[in-house]
Amino acid sequence: MKIDFGQKHLLTLQDYSKKDILTVLSVALKLKEQTKKGIPHKLLAGKTLGMIFAKSSTRTRVSFEVGIYQLGGMGLFLNTNDIQLGRGETIEDTAKVLSRMVDGIMIRTFAQKDIDDLAKYGSIPIINGLSDLLHPCQALADIMTIIEYKCLGGVITADSLDKIDFSKLKLAYAGDGNNVAHSLATICSKLGINFSLAHPLGYEPVDFVIENCKKNASASGSILTVTNDLPEAIEDADAAYTDVWSSMGQNAPDKEKRDLFLPYQINADSFSHAKSDAIFLHCLPAHRDEEVTAEVIDGKNSAIFDEAENRLHAQKAVMALLMGNNLELEAMI
Repeated sequence: MKIDFGQKHLLTLQDYSKKDILTVLSVALKLKEQTKKGIPHKLLAGKTLGMIFAKSSTRTRVSFEVGIYQLGGMGLFLNTNDIQLGRGETIEDTAKVLSRMVDGIMIRTFAQKDIDDLAKYGSIPIINGLSDLLHPCQALADIMTIIEYKCLGGVITADSLDKIDFSKLKLAYAGDGNNVAHSLATICSKLGINFSLAHPLGYEPVDFVIENCKKNASASGSILTVTNDLPEAIEDADAAYTDVWSSMGQNAPDKEKRDLFLPYQINADSFSHAKSDAIFLHCLPAHRDEEVTAEVIDGKNSAIFDEAENRLHAQKAVMALLMGNNLELEAMI
């Protein structure tokens, strides 16, 4: 497999071309196959990933820590309460110090600017593990899951993802126009996947993100829809997606917010508007019978645990491409 990848960081998928995204997904599928077969791939032997966490995590921490280990390296957990960044040290100083000690940084934090500044002042790859604005690693795992369910059953292989007609796919998202929605809209508009987002009034996605996505869609042929009508958004979708009604760090939804979001719940009725073989996706953790009913999330069309596992494989691909050697990667996969 020929590797042609020149990215230095993963700050936002807006920086990535369609070719870049397909390279990440192709490598992820190859590494997943090797993992399942027990084939070692020590592509980052002796390298260290600094993992900065300003927010608690299950999937992000475990997938990055296990991923760097499987690649032959080591993950160093850095809680902001335990390092000087949490005591007032600047991002600039932190970036410059860590750049002399580790080979890459993954950060899960609040402000996107902190991630961008790490890349600005550091000299090593920076990976956005989540910000309040974006969640690119989740979006990569999500699209990887859709490809596995909807495309790889045919003649498409990890070596020929560029042959997929993405215009035949539709992903529908219901709920808050948050970081997950932003990254899903971005990756779909880059690849040419049709994307619809149904949100309650007052919970729109950020304007500049959607404007960028419209420009992407104009080039890729993606149909981008932002609406308040859930049945319209989910009609004939290949995958239906939702997220919690209150993101991490926010208060639990009160009755007013619950009443506002209830029409956007993914349940048997709303899910019935999707294709009969549509899959259900959720970035997790989930609140059953709030944003999604147990009937759907635990039903036969749910792909949430394959999706969660794919965080590991997608992020291994990102680390291997950003922190490793493309020629070694070509030879190994």
